[in-house]
This record gives sequence, C-alpha cells and structure tokens, in this order.
Amino acid sequence: MSGFSIARQKMVDGQVRTSDVTDPRIIDAMLAVPREAFVPPKQQPLAYLDLDLAVSDGGTAKRFLIKPAVTAKLLQAARIGDADQVLVVGCATGYVAALVARLAARVTATECDSALAERAKGILSQLGVGNVVVKAAAAADGDPANAPYDVIVLNGATEVAPGGLYRQLKEGGRLVGVFALSMPARATIVTRSHGDFGNRALFDATAPVLPGLERLPAFVF
Repeated sequence: MSGFSIARQKMVDGQVRTSDVTDPRIIDAMLAVPREAFVPPKQQPLAYLDLDLAVSDGGTAKRFLIKPAVTAKLLQAARIGDADQVLVVGCATGYVAALVARLAARVTATECDSALAERAKGILSQLGVGNVVVKAAAAADGDPANAPYDVIVLNGATEVAPGGLYRQLKEGGRLVGVFALSMPARATIVTRSHGDFGNRALFDATAPVLPGLERLPAFVF
C-alpha cells in the first residue's frame, strides 16, 4: 500500500468508524476516494488529519474540506440512495461531491469561487467521476433550475436558515449540514414533509461557515 492508502485506512479506522459511522457504502467511499487529490500539493501531508483543511489559494473567501468524521456522519444521516439526485453546496475542490457520487445516481455541486469550481471539475475528471456536474453559484442560490433534489449536503456551516435551499428539496427530501444559528453549533437534518420543513439536531459539530451563509451583522445604535 502507498503512504496515502495507509493514511486513508487509518483515517477511516481512527476517525470515521469510531464516530459511529457504520454504513458500509460510506466507509467504502471514504476508503476509495483519494482525499489528497483534492488539496494543494503542500497540504497533501495533512490530507487525512482530523481537521478542516484549507484548499483555496487566497484572494477570495477561504474554502475548506470539512473534517472527515463530520463529513461521514452527515452523509450517513442523509440516507442517500443509489437512485437519488443530490445537490452538494459549497463543494470547494469536489471531495464531498466525489464521495456522494459513489452513493447517488447524479450529483450537482455548486461553488461560489469560480476558479475553485474549475479546479473541482478538473480533479473529478482526472479521477473518472462521471456523474457529477460542477457549477459556479452562490451557496444560498443552490441550483433551482434542476431542483427538486432528494438530498442537499452543505459542505460547511450556515449561520442562517437557508430557506431558498429548503425549497429545492423534494417531498421527503433531506438537507444536512452544520447549523451555527446559535451556540453550540450542531449538525442538523432538515426534512420536507407535506410542504413543511422540520429540523432535528444530530450532534455537536463545528465547520467553517460557507460564504454567503453568514449571519448579517447586527445594527448597533
């Protein structure tokens, strides 16, 4: 096994399995997708550590791959089926989209940084991932043209209730992400049922906030 393959196995054994992730499809996906391919070369030695890993070049809002265990637990909670249409919001360089591509029929991935979206397209193409479409779009916008979706995955946190994304869910659809509307921040699942939306906290978690989903600054008199 290569050094990265060994590190990937250790990540799954030491971070993912120990976080009560038991879905074999998710474990297989995380063992198969090379996380190091989605980070800049100088960051590759850090690719499998338990941290939010910066992947942007600077000049725009910093973008991250969120912690492996948080990613895996969110995907497990989303219950992605092999016929599902999934939207990944804030895909950065495409790592989460590549994982979801192994679980779902088709994936649309959006990224607010157009240069990063192009990088994601290139990496996914090099890896032969053929069921992901990457688009440059603001996080709050989602992809209304191709909605509704069975599942929406936020690759980061939100400090506001993203109502525009809720409305892009199918009946019975699920949205998962880290909600930092108050403290402590919690991974949350939002489900659409009979035209209404219910949410349930899953576990305490932190993640970098997605650009465009920040809390508006309060007006001070």
